[in-house]
Amino acid sequence: MKYSTVVGNIQKLRTPCLITDLKTAKRVARALGEQQQFSRNTKDFEDSSGNSQCVHLDGAVARILVLGGLDNPSAAIFTKVANLAAQEAVKLPIGQAVIALGDTRIKGKNAEWKASTLMQACSHAGYQFRHHKSKPKPLHQLTRIKIHASEADSKTVRSAVKMGNALDAGMQLAKDLGNEPPNVCHPNYLLAQARKLGRSAKVRVSQLDEKKMTELGMGAFMAVSKGSDQPGRMIIIQYSGGKKSDAPIALVGKGITFDTGGISLKPPPGMDEMKFDMCGAASVLGVTKAVIEAGLSINLLTIVAAAENMPSGRATRPGDIVKSRSGQTVEILNTDAEGRLVLCDALTHALTFKPKAIVDVATLTGACIVALGSHASALYSNNDDLADALLNAGEHSNDRSWRMPLWDDYQAALNSNFADMANVGGREAGSVTAACFLSRFVDGVSWAHLDVAGSAFHGGARKGASGRPVPMLFNYLQNQA
Repeated sequence: MKYSTVVGNIQKLRTPCLITDLKTAKRVARALGEQQQFSRNTKDFEDSSGNSQCVHLDGAVARILVLGGLDNPSAAIFTKVANLAAQEAVKLPIGQAVIALGDTRIKGKNAEWKASTLMQACSHAGYQFRHHKSKPKPLHQLTRIKIHASEADSKTVRSAVKMGNALDAGMQLAKDLGNEPPNVCHPNYLLAQARKLGRSAKVRVSQLDEKKMTELGMGAFMAVSKGSDQPGRMIIIQYSGGKKSDAPIALVGKGITFDTGGISLKPPPGMDEMKFDMCGAASVLGVTKAVIEAGLSINLLTIVAAAENMPSGRATRPGDIVKSRSGQTVEILNTDAEGRLVLCDALTHALTFKPKAIVDVATLTGACIVALGSHASALYSNNDDLADALLNAGEHSNDRSWRMPLWDDYQAALNSNFADMANVGGREAGSVTAACFLSRFVDGVSWAHLDVAGSAFHGGARKGASGRPVPMLFNYLQNQA
C-alpha cells in the first residue's frame, strides 16, 4: 500500500471512495447535492462501532464508506473501526481511497497516532502474497490511500505518512519472508535479501559462514546447523544513520528457516508451520528496511542467526555438550530447543560491536503461546528503562507485549551435572527458562528478549506471517532517533 496526504476542503475532493464518519459523510453529501440519496440509503444505519455502510453517489465522490462509533471513541474503539474500514475498503472495486477521520477526537491521542493507526490497519488488510499461485490474480485492487488532514495538522500527518510508508515496506518484507516456503527461504536466501538492503546508502552487509563461525568458537550455533545440507549463515547489517561516535542499537533475530526439531523430532501435525520459525529474523530484517526507508538518525546493528534444524547422521544428539562462543558450555537435552543455541552465539557476537542496547526477537517457545496466546508478545528484560520503552512502543503501535519475570529463582532449572548449563529447564515456565538461558550471554548490556511464538504468525484458515513485532520495534527506534 502507498500512502500520501491530502489537505484542503473535504467537500471539494474527487475520489472513487471517501472513508469517514457519519457526521462528515452527511456534510459532504449535502455539499454535493446528494443529501436525499444519502439519507435514503443510510436510513437504517446504526452509528455504533462494528457497523459500516457503503453509499453510492453520482458526483465527484463516487461512494462514501460510512463508519459507525466515531463520536468520541476510545483508542481501542478507534483501532477496531480502523481495522473494519480497511477490511471493507479492500473489498471495493477501487484503486485508491481517501480517509477523512481527522475530526474524530480521542482522549490522549493526536493526529499522528490516528494516521498511523489507520495506515497500519490498511497495510495489514491490503497485504497480498500470491508469489506461488499458478494464476496470481490479485485479491483486491486497492493500492493507494490518501490521509486527509486539516491545515493545522498537515505537517504532523505528512511526517506520519512518511513513517507509514516506511513501516508498510518493512512489514511487507517481514511477511513475505515468513510466508515463503522453506525450500525457497533458506539461510542463503535470507543472506540474499539482506544484501538487497545493502544497496542503500549508509548500509553495510557482511556474513559469517560456517567455517568462520567454527573458527570463532560458535559451537552452540554449529550444533544446530551441522545436521542440515543447507549451510548456516550469521548475517550482519550495519546502518549508519546517526553520529559516528554513537553506539548502535542491536537487533538479533532467530532465523531457523525450518525446524524439524532435529533428533528430538516434532510430531507431523502442524510441522508445516515450522517454516515460520524464522519470523524473528524476518521481523528484524523488516524493521531494518523500515529504518532505512525512513532515514532514521540512529545507528542500527542487525544480526540474523540463520540455520536449518534437521535430523541426519551429522545432527546433534540429546546429551551432547557444546561450547558457545562465550566460553560457556551447554548440555543439549533437547535438540528442539535450538533457537536459544543459535541466538546465544549471535548475542555474544553482538557484544563485540559495543551496542548500547540489544533486543532479540524469536519464535522461541510453545510455552509462550500457552501463557499469552496470540494477542501479546512476551517481553523479558534486564533493564527497566528498555522494557518500558518497548512496552510503550507496543501500546502506541497496537503491537502489544507483556513483561514476564526474569527472576534468579528460575535459573536453577537450567542446572546440569555435566556442563555449565542445560539448554532446557523442564516443563514448568518454559518461556521463562528460555529467556533465563539467553540472559547468561548478555552481561553488562541493556537487553530485552521478545518471544513472539504466538504473535508472529497465524495458524488455521488465516495461516500466514503477521509482521509482528515490526510496528513495535519501528516505533521504539523512532523514539530513540
